[in-house]
Amino acid sequence: MNREFIKSSVKWGVNKEGYFGDFGGAYIPEMLYPNVEELRKRYLDIIYEPDFQDEFQMLLRDYVGRPSPLFHAERLSAKYGTTIYLKREDLNHTGAHKINNTIGQILLAERLGKKRIIAETGAGQHGVATATVCALKGLECVVYMGEVDIARQAPNVARMKMMGAKVVPATSGSKTLKDATNEAMRDWINNPVDTHYIIGSVVGPHPYPDMVSRFQSIISEETKIQLKERTGSENPDIVIACVGGGSNAMGMFYHFLDDEDVRLIAVEAAGLGVNSGESAATTALGKEGVLHGSRSILMQTEDGQVVEPYSISAGLDYPGIGPQHAHLFKENRGEYVSATDEEAMIAGRLCAELEGIIPAIESAHALAHLEKMVFTGKESVVICLSGRGDKDLDTYMKYFNL
Repeated sequence: MNREFIKSSVKWGVNKEGYFGDFGGAYIPEMLYPNVEELRKRYLDIIYEPDFQDEFQMLLRDYVGRPSPLFHAERLSAKYGTTIYLKREDLNHTGAHKINNTIGQILLAERLGKKRIIAETGAGQHGVATATVCALKGLECVVYMGEVDIARQAPNVARMKMMGAKVVPATSGSKTLKDATNEAMRDWINNPVDTHYIIGSVVGPHPYPDMVSRFQSIISEETKIQLKERTGSENPDIVIACVGGGSNAMGMFYHFLDDEDVRLIAVEAAGLGVNSGESAATTALGKEGVLHGSRSILMQTEDGQVVEPYSISAGLDYPGIGPQHAHLFKENRGEYVSATDEEAMIAGRLCAELEGIIPAIESAHALAHLEKMVFTGKESVVICLSGRGDKDLDTYMKYFNL
């Protein structure tokens, strides 16, 4: 059994009631209580069983292709005058970090006797990862995706359908990730017995935020080992990741939470500008409330209606953040900043031109923050490259008139 995987921060982790400080919990309809309660009671026992861990680690190694490389980006390092490493989650099977979580949750669903899987997706990466593991295990798969995202992420829609998943458009609201999540929740309420909902981020009712962060913690676990081999130290000075709901960031932060000399920087999507009315910069604009089953920080009107988020990146236009992120933000353990569409697009193209790596537009938000930092030259910086930009080529080409 992987003992590092079991490690969880006492100070920054979840308590027995399902809260990270003031945030978390399970605010759910009565119809969902049996499902969520079954998960709450059994998830830790199941995922730490030796046979679960053996299969999980085997699939991460032989199917996903882990460990993902920690790449020294020499030309980016030279440009910014410090040492920059890219944690290459874009090289995973399916092209993003999402597969780490879907592998874990499909194994959990099997052990719970579930035969039907549902999921929500924004950029399509989580939908693809869910369709992938359902094909691997021979389970029915239904993916909810906003109508707007279906149009702008056509390659991922095709991949899901190729693997046998049914893609259902969400046609309400902004027709993006929030609305897809709403539709998936409705499905789960209507099919509580045979269906498992694979939530793609560190959001939703307890135990999902904790469970997903544990499955994604492989990112920071590997990073510590790789840095030790490379530099003699397990810890970088700075870790940067993009945040929508926040699963890649939580995985990237997880094993550094208690090392408070490591700066944790989370970059949200400012869209057309934080105060433009077309933004998804939750921590700058939001306040405490309940969204999709947990208490967190979310963008809302004075009377509590959810504000429609916006970002050029389909995976970051979510109106809230995961409750663990809300806790890290409120207690100043993490630095929550934002990057505009323009800043992210420029950073994405720069990474492509300097390193020959086209990042997902989500990941480009993390890269964009380098422009706003001042370095002494002695820092080591790890950036989570959460996904590859194949799915975003059409957006890049239209933006830059290529």
